Amino acid sequence: MSDWFPFWLSLRVSVIATVISGVLGVAIAYLLAKWRSRLASLVEVVFTLPIVLPPTVLGYYLLTSLGSRSVLGGVWEATFGAPLVFTQTGAVVAATVSALPFVIRAARAAISNVDPRTEEMARVIGLPEWKVARVVTLPLAARGIGAGIALGFARALGDFGATVMVAGNIPGQTQTLPVAVYDAVQSGDGDTARTGSLVLGAVAVVVLLVVTQVFARRR
Repeated sequence: MSDWFPFWLSLRVSVIATVISGVLGVAIAYLLAKWRSRLASLVEVVFTLPIVLPPTVLGYYLLTSLGSRSVLGGVWEATFGAPLVFTQTGAVVAATVSALPFVIRAARAAISNVDPRTEEMARVIGLPEWKVARVVTLPLAARGIGAGIALGFARALGDFGATVMVAGNIPGQTQTLPVAVYDAVQSGDGDTARTGSLVLGAVAVVVLLVVTQVFARRR
């Protein structure tokens, strides 16, 4: 693979998406874990729907929601003077939406598994709720949260369907590594397709090994 732009773009997009989905995902997971309401399950379904939606369908929804004719897309274009779709920012949005459900599900499970008696002891000594979360709940759930973030990173790095729908396939601008692999296969460029696939496969193996070790330690 002579042009490594798709790899570096994928890496940059996935890192930014992981940071955003990590912050949002942990916050949403904490609220869902502590929210005692039937609506919590419905909210979780909405946020984790991208896991089961076909990637192209997810991409279509994002495209229609963020395009220039949509409210969000129109506001973005009026504010920044450029459309959101078919840009690197659009790739970040697609990767973030794809990664977010993995962070939420893993983080919520980890937070729910924290012994409530430990949290209650912190409240008894006078800690406010936000400090209980910061010094007790989140540190105890850190391994599960980290596993979710790792899975989110792998999902963001390997996203194809949503990214190609929202960011497009513009070589040197918005072409991520999974899209470049698809392009190489279509054009008969076996070397590029093979190298890109090996890179993505290696990252997936490393992430899965990390997640497996994390959960093994938890057990």
